[in-house]
Amino acid sequence: MSEKMNFLFIMTDQHRADCLSSYGHPILKTPNIDSIANGGVRFTNYFCNTPICMPNRANFFTGSYPSIHGVRSNGINLDPARPVFSEMLRKKGYHTMTVGKHHFNYFSRSTRKDPSIEDLFKWLHGDLTSKDVPSPWYGFEDAILVIGHGDFMAGHYSEWVKEKGFDMHEYALSKPQALNENYYQTSLSEDLYPTTYITDKTIEAIQQHAEGKNEDKPFFLHCSFPDPHHPACPPGKYKDMFKPEDIELPSNFGDANKLLDHEFLGPHIKDARFRQLLPQMVDEQTAKEFTALTYGAIVMIDDGVGRILNALEKSGLADNTMVMFTSDHGDYMGDHGVILKGPAHYRGVINMPLLWKVPGVTKTSVSDSLICTVDLPRTILPLLGVPERQIPLTFQGVDVTSILKDPEAKVRDRILIEHDEELAADKIMRVHSLVTEQHRLTIYNEYETMGDLFDLENDPEEVNNLWDSDVNLRNNLVDKLLRETVKIRPRSPKRVAFN
Repeated sequence: MSEKMNFLFIMTDQHRADCLSSYGHPILKTPNIDSIANGGVRFTNYFCNTPICMPNRANFFTGSYPSIHGVRSNGINLDPARPVFSEMLRKKGYHTMTVGKHHFNYFSRSTRKDPSIEDLFKWLHGDLTSKDVPSPWYGFEDAILVIGHGDFMAGHYSEWVKEKGFDMHEYALSKPQALNENYYQTSLSEDLYPTTYITDKTIEAIQQHAEGKNEDKPFFLHCSFPDPHHPACPPGKYKDMFKPEDIELPSNFGDANKLLDHEFLGPHIKDARFRQLLPQMVDEQTAKEFTALTYGAIVMIDDGVGRILNALEKSGLADNTMVMFTSDHGDYMGDHGVILKGPAHYRGVINMPLLWKVPGVTKTSVSDSLICTVDLPRTILPLLGVPERQIPLTFQGVDVTSILKDPEAKVRDRILIEHDEELAADKIMRVHSLVTEQHRLTIYNEYETMGDLFDLENDPEEVNNLWDSDVNLRNNLVDKLLRETVKIRPRSPKRVAFN
């Protein structure tokens, strides 16, 4: 068996930090995910660098910001020529495997000319099959794709579920607007639901590795669940696990009208064309039903994670495997009267869970230190034996190993969030935020005299905008945002002549 440390990376989609019991949730119980912090670090101030699926997943794998890697919005493929840490680990002798959602390519219906291995509708129509997935694919030698959201899925999964007697193509034809819904009842049983498939395939990969299939190589295994991203439609017992009447809405739920009056956010919230992609205002009953089903989806994932961790333990590999659990971004889940995600950088959508266990490095602890998505690969690579000199300059994060060893350590005093979402020619949203331990400042392109400034410590519900009332603080944070933006600009092309 290889002496190099293995890496199991478990990821969910649209999962905010406080939706785990280890983060203090009053009714949601997630003991299996929480167990990763037994011997590991639970981070309370982990923020994404872009609260959108494709950009932040690209942030993670490239270790850089959207303005560098180019995936500034959903619908833009990640350039396969760009260095990704999965490929670096493959070249370092790791067996690289991925199961679930990836979103390196676009998957929604499109007339664009760029080909996509993750085109949901081409898979459903049979124009793409598992034979079309190249190896390696973004550094992964073995790639099992699950493409879509809720139970509206394609990829290897749709081929598998068809073998089980369920035709996903016919199912998709029966509910063509499913991906635009907040929630509904699935026709799939628990054993056919995508979460179960991803769990089973991840366990299978662990078992095969333990049996020596990968020629004594260490492994990097990426397990990525598409849930709890909307539409929320957990199957079986998970559907009724939480009752809407038992859901307590956030205390700032009534803040919705303030968002409607927001000069930048108001018009986007009112625009019904992209309701599944932008903050969506809902009534109390809708918010409670959506939240209850989202909780059910999270518990199903937790049960799957329990099975995966148990398989890792039984395989004898657990003591030599680094385990990380996180998500790509969060969900408003009723904060300010809205659900889903978008260019409103409230904490619920930019702060995600991060549980990180590293054998021989971490101990059971909680860290309030600021870290962000681009820091993760910049830290993972040295932990897995990649020398500093081999890490590309395009990896822009900070090595946070010092925090893993000492949760009180500080490596950052601010985090930059880039948001350059493009949904249509008349729907371009350019937003930048700066997050410190106490404040969040947001500026909006083309709006020079307005912005958002919240005191996260004294106003955790983010209802009191200090933009106009504390000019000195605003100017100080704008200055820091400018300097952070300048700092991440690439130094390319490389200068080769020295005189």
